[in-house]
Formats: sequence, structure tokens, C-alpha cells
Amino acid sequence: MTETVELVTSPIVHSRLAIEARGVHKSFGANHVLKGVDLVVRPGEVVAILGPSGSGKSTLLRTLNHLEKVDAGLIRVDGELVGYRLKGRKLHELSTHEIRQQRAQIGFVFQNFNLFPHLTVLENVVEAPVSAQKRPRSEVEAKALTLLERVGVADKVHDYPRWLSGGQQQRVAIARALALRPKVILFDEPTSALDPELVGEVLEVIRQLARDGATLVIVTHEVGFAREVADVVVFMDDGLVVEQGTPTKVFDHAEHARTKEFLSHVL
Repeated sequence: MTETVELVTSPIVHSRLAIEARGVHKSFGANHVLKGVDLVVRPGEVVAILGPSGSGKSTLLRTLNHLEKVDAGLIRVDGELVGYRLKGRKLHELSTHEIRQQRAQIGFVFQNFNLFPHLTVLENVVEAPVSAQKRPRSEVEAKALTLLERVGVADKVHDYPRWLSGGQQQRVAIARALALRPKVILFDEPTSALDPELVGEVLEVIRQLARDGATLVIVTHEVGFAREVADVVVFMDDGLVVEQGTPTKVFDHAEHARTKEFLSHVL
């Protein structure tokens, strides 16, 4: 069993949070990628995470559903520890089965879609709710068809991923995440692998999710989109959150010199 020392001495006291990360550290060999990150996301919030390459954005996102194990600190989603159970002052890693069950409650949309190439669009959306959540296939298929209609690819249900454009594949990936009925949805640079003309169609789906009140955490380089959609903007640099606040505060009244420097190159 993997253990890590809990760094937090007193839990946050207000109402249950969608996501709570406290003192999160992560290293890959000698590369200390996350250096004590704190992040709070409230239910229904849209949080956009910005920062230069190598700042730790994607690594942080991957720790939120235990795709990457933390070296220290803790993460809770909807009040439940992710990847570990707490015994005294030590975090003991959950079993593979328990981790898989947790991940089924946290939607994740990858940069490169990560669809199963041997499954049709419908089968890609249905697979996890049936296998991981043990829901009836007939119920899941009906919901999947509704979701594929919602993201605008209902006419592709029997197609294979290789037959789709990048934008269509990413919309299927979003439908797949939604099919799990997740508590939160994490997006890791959802438009970075798309041709420029396909970016808009994916961003529009995410806009609609935000309008519908979903809890979203989006690592993105689309600064204009972050300004428009996010309730909270987080700027990371060198493994730390150096600034966060409303879009107006971060984009128009940044306080940290590194934030100002970064924004001067992208705005």
C-alpha cells in the first residue's frame, strides 16, 4: 500500500466543496512539479486554470482523479478523499477497484480524446457506465443517445472514432464523461489537439455545460474563452498557484508580476 503524510492539520469549515486540494506535492524523479498546491472549487463553479507550459496545470488536473498519485497533501471531491483513506496522520492508497469506482464519479476529457478505436461512438459512451457503475445497458444507451444529441453528434452513433473529425471526437469524449453522471468534469486542454476551425464547436458544448450549472475545471490556453466562461481563473507558475480570482480581477487587475508578464504575451 502506498502511503503519504497528510499535510493539512485543520479541514476547511464551510459547506461541502466540489473539489478541495490541500498542500498537493508531486514529483517525477528530481522534477518537483507541484509544490504545495491549494485549490477550492464550489459546486456549480467553472474554474479555468492558466499558466505557461511546465507550470503543473495538467499534472494538478490528473491528481484530482488519481491518474497521478500525490506525494503529499490531499484531495477531496464532494467531501470524499480521492485515491486514499485517512488513518491517523497517514493516507493509505485505495485498492484498484475502489479507485476505479471513484474515477467513475469524476469526468475527465483528455487533450487527445482517448476514445476506444475498436468501439463505435455509442459503445464508447455506454462502456464505462455499464462496466464501472453496473447500470442497466438499456437505461445507459437511452441516456447516451440523448447526450450525443446534446453535443451534436447523434448522426454518428454507429461510426468509429477514426471516421470522425477531431471536433466530433472531442464532443463524443464529452458525452462519454457526462454519461457517468459525474460530480465534476475535468478538461485537460480540450481544444489543443484540434484544427483551429474545429475549436469553436467544442467550446460551445463546454459553454452550454457551464450555462447548465455543471461543475467544471478547465486547463486551457484559450484566454478569451476563460474570461467569458469561468467564474474563477487560476494562474499557475512553477508548480504553484500564484494568483486566482474572478476573470476581471486576474485579467484586468493582476497583482503578481509573473501573471502580468504571462498575460502581456497572450492578451
